[in-house]
Amino acid sequence: MTQEERALAFDSLVAAIRQAHSELSRQAGRAVNIALTLRNWLIGMYIREYEQRGRDRASYGEGLLDALASALRQTGVSRCDARELRRYRLFYITYPQIRESLPPGFRSGLPQIGDSGGSDSQMSPTLALDGDKLVARLSFTHFVELLAIEDALKRSFYEIECIRGNWSVRELKRQIASLYYERSALSHDKKKLSVLTGQLTETNEPALAVRDPYVFEFLGLKPQEVVSESNLEVQLIEKLQDFLLELGNGFCFEARQKRILIGGEHFFVDLVFYHRILKCHVLVELKLERFTHENIGQLNTYVSWWRQNMMAEGDNPPIGILLCTEKNNALAEYALAGMDNSLFVSKYMLGLPRKEDMQAFLERQVRSLEGA
Repeated sequence: MTQEERALAFDSLVAAIRQAHSELSRQAGRAVNIALTLRNWLIGMYIREYEQRGRDRASYGEGLLDALASALRQTGVSRCDARELRRYRLFYITYPQIRESLPPGFRSGLPQIGDSGGSDSQMSPTLALDGDKLVARLSFTHFVELLAIEDALKRSFYEIECIRGNWSVRELKRQIASLYYERSALSHDKKKLSVLTGQLTETNEPALAVRDPYVFEFLGLKPQEVVSESNLEVQLIEKLQDFLLELGNGFCFEARQKRILIGGEHFFVDLVFYHRILKCHVLVELKLERFTHENIGQLNTYVSWWRQNMMAEGDNPPIGILLCTEKNNALAEYALAGMDNSLFVSKYMLGLPRKEDMQAFLERQVRSLEGA
């Protein structure tokens, strides 16, 4: 073979770098998720042991988790409110086999399974998957969804299917909601059902692992550092933010990628403003896609949640602005959830930018950014 033949071709160079990037990104995502999972399991273990053997546990009684959450908050430990601490304790009780995955330095001195009389475990030994396999293949957010399943057999079914299909968290939630376990039990051809299910599933990608809200706080990241899905989206949101502020109609910038918790699930609102003339919050969502009813439904959900949870005394109800774009076509829609008074709605519309202006602005920006 000549020296030229041995030399790396350009296409091979690109492929080699891409492969190294993809593989090491996956390894990094797995490493972070494993560390987070083990951290939460250990927190649950420490809580359970204290409840059973703590010298001064009687001083706290039922208020233990609230007191612990307050103390941990002062030390800067993230994701440790009372609700999460309760979840970590359940995690420890439900998955005792995870101790197998702890580094040697953490295993010494740990109580053995059965030290508590054996009443804690919710997992049948015949169903329990290997702890190393569980921790390596499932993120803690996967476990959050699994912990909501009380039946051990059903939970084990979803563990196996999730690992086998490399499901994302969103896919796991979708399969649980679609009663996949129940449908599989009723199906005469379980293999065919499994194949059909696998063809339609969303699988895990390294980027999805990094965007996990638990990972945000565990690593000390701000949501806006990793949430945006593309460079174009980042630039458009920045331009849109400036555009609304420059209108001079009372917009006061408040937040970007504002995280809100709805039904135990985190969502992110692209931009949040306070309108000092209308005396209300304005939630702005940008979608780099064609308008769908799901988009406006999502924004209406955000607006309704904000109205119930974030309105202060003297505030008017919040409104939402949805901006959708697909290449050179743009659409602006407003969400006025729960506003029945037509005069009130008219007042809002007079104080907001015209849809036509926002559509024209968005189209100009898309063209300029894609041409750059």
